Amino acid sequence: MPDDRRLRIAKERLARDLAAVPREPGAVKPDAVVVADGVQRRFGGLVAVDVDHLEIQRGAITALIGPNGAGKTTLFNLLTGFDRPDAGSWSFDGTPLARMSAARVARAGMVRTFQLTKALARMTVLDNLRLAGTGHPGERMLTALVPPLWRAHEAAVTRRAEELLARFRLDHMRDELAGNLSGGQRKLLEMARALMTEPKVVMLDEPMAGVNPALTQSLLGHIQDLREEGMTVVFVEHDMHMVRHVSDWVVVMAQGRIVAEGPPDTIMQDEAVVDAYLGAHHDTDLGDDALLADEALAELEAEVRAEVDAESVGAGTHGTAGHHEEGRA
Repeated sequence: MPDDRRLRIAKERLARDLAAVPREPGAVKPDAVVVADGVQRRFGGLVAVDVDHLEIQRGAITALIGPNGAGKTTLFNLLTGFDRPDAGSWSFDGTPLARMSAARVARAGMVRTFQLTKALARMTVLDNLRLAGTGHPGERMLTALVPPLWRAHEAAVTRRAEELLARFRLDHMRDELAGNLSGGQRKLLEMARALMTEPKVVMLDEPMAGVNPALTQSLLGHIQDLREEGMTVVFVEHDMHMVRHVSDWVVVMAQGRIVAEGPPDTIMQDEAVVDAYLGAHHDTDLGDDALLADEALAELEAEVRAEVDAESVGAGTHGTAGHHEEGRA
C-alpha cells in the first residue's frame, strides 16, 4: 500500500490541477476523462436525472453525494450502460458511449460496482475473480476445444486473480464459496473483480454501505491506492467523513440535477448543498458547530449505530438471522 507521503503528494498535485476549476455546477476540468451533456432519464412523470453538463477529472477521486432519491445511482447506471437515457450524450476518454452495452463500456475501461454486491454465491472466491478476466481465447467455441491455445492465458488470469486476492487480504478465502463471505468481504471481492479488467475508471456505488468499522479503513486505503496507481475513481457515498477524507472533488446532486461542485473542504458550506440536505427553508447555521460539522456527524453516527445494535438484538430475539436494506438512487 502506498505510504502516507506518496498519497499526500498525489493529493497536492491534484489539488493544484483543480485549484483553477470554478466552484459551479458543470465546471470544465483541465483533463476530463468522462464528459456528459444533456443527460435525462424519466420514469413516467418523474425526472430522475437531468444533468446539463458534467466532467470528471482524470486521476482524481470524485465523490457524488446527495440525499436519497437525488438520482446518483441512476446516473451511474446511465454512464456505465446499465440503463438508457431519454436524451443526452456522454463520452469516456473521447469515445461516445451512447447505445453502448454495459459489457462494451467495461471493456473500454470504465467499470462499476454495486451497492448490493453481485458476487456469484455458489462459485469460489477465486473463480469469481477469474470469471472477470478479459480476452480469454477459450470463450470461442472452436478454440475451447484446443486447450493449448488457452492454457497460458488461463494461467495468467489465475496469477492476476491471486495477486488481487492477496492485495485485498482475501487469499485465505480463495477456495471458499463467495456466498460465505461477510458483507464487507463481498465489497472487497467486488472491488477486486472490477480491477481484473485493468480499468481506467472505477465507479463505486456506496462502497461503505453495510461494511463494519473494522473493514472501513481498509476500503478507504484501497480507494486511495487506485488513485495512486493512476486510475480515476467516482463513488457514491452518504458518509460525509469519508467524503472529506478521501475525495479530491465533490459533485452534489438533488432532484436529478447537479447543484454544486467543489473541493471537499468547502463544498459542505455551499448553500446549495445545505438546501439539498436540509431543505430550502432550514434555519440551521453552518458555522463551526454546524449540523454537518464533524462533531455533529459523529454524534449522529453514534445514534445510528445504537439504533442498529438495538434492532439486531430485537431481530435475534425473534429468531431473525439478519436483514438487508435496499438502497435508493
